[in-house]
Amino acid sequence: MSPLPVQSTRLQQALESGGRTALSGWRGNWRHRSLALLALLLGLFAGNNVTSFVLYQLGPRPLVVLLLVLLVELLARLRSHWVRGEPSLGWVLCDNLRLGVVYAVVLEGFKLGS
Repeated sequence: MSPLPVQSTRLQQALESGGRTALSGWRGNWRHRSLALLALLLGLFAGNNVTSFVLYQLGPRPLVVLLLVLLVELLARLRSHWVRGEPSLGWVLCDNLRLGVVYAVVLEGFKLGS
């Protein structure tokens, strides 16, 4: 028995669009996918190590976090300003690095809070 076709409602269109957007960085050949995954992991590694090092060197935690948030927001604004449509591999790598750094900082915040 075959499944019934899905009606084209606004919710279904939004789900399909969101799925395409969320998985856009993982499409392509193995080189693109592996580089995207490496960028995500390198962002996590860099976020863990850079925040620890900078916190040790500079000291005031709010200043370091503010500078990191400003850098991440600057990258996000530049990407949304320069890239229309399908992003190139360089922008996918930049996005994944940014996501890894943000995840590392949030994870560090949870470690400090517990």
